[in-house]
Amino acid sequence: MSVDSMIDALHAAGPHPELADRLMLFGQFVGAWDVDVTFIQPDGTRMEVPAEWHFGWALEGRAVVDVWIAPRRSLRDGSGDGEYGASLRFFDPTVDGWRSTWIGPGRRVVMPFVARPVGDEIVLEGSFAEGVLEQWVFSDVSEDRFQWRAVESHDGGATWTTKQEMAARRRGGDAGRAG
Repeated sequence: MSVDSMIDALHAAGPHPELADRLMLFGQFVGAWDVDVTFIQPDGTRMEVPAEWHFGWALEGRAVVDVWIAPRRSLRDGSGDGEYGASLRFFDPTVDGWRSTWIGPGRRVVMPFVARPVGDEIVLEGSFAEGVLEQWVFSDVSEDRFQWRAVESHDGGATWTTKQEMAARRRGGDAGRAG
């Protein structure tokens, strides 16, 4: 199978008509985004990396796929440093939420989350180590900007520590947003 054939089979022009309302939780992000990423170490040291994030409709419009690249492709030097991964997201009525799985091959990571709107945020929740809760949170979402943060708790959610933050800006002229 050629790459074009695979991309064509994966890609959808928009949301599936029967699911359009439910799919817009993540469908609102369809398009290309420039991202400023801040990694926060346990000692408080911060490292900033410019990244890119691409969201698109997939699987007959039943899912949203995204590709996250840090550093941006235009800044990569071929050394293999950084991360290049993808998430597949779809609404699952059996959990009244979204199934979202992050796959990061560079660090050999697979992280399944369940996502739901919480107030004016989108919160993805999962647990990948004994006694550690993870949340990935989209906040301050508008048509052309959003914030994102990764937090973890080691005490059942009583307190949270921020591990990563992102500020995203929609690329100008990106007409692929809503499908």
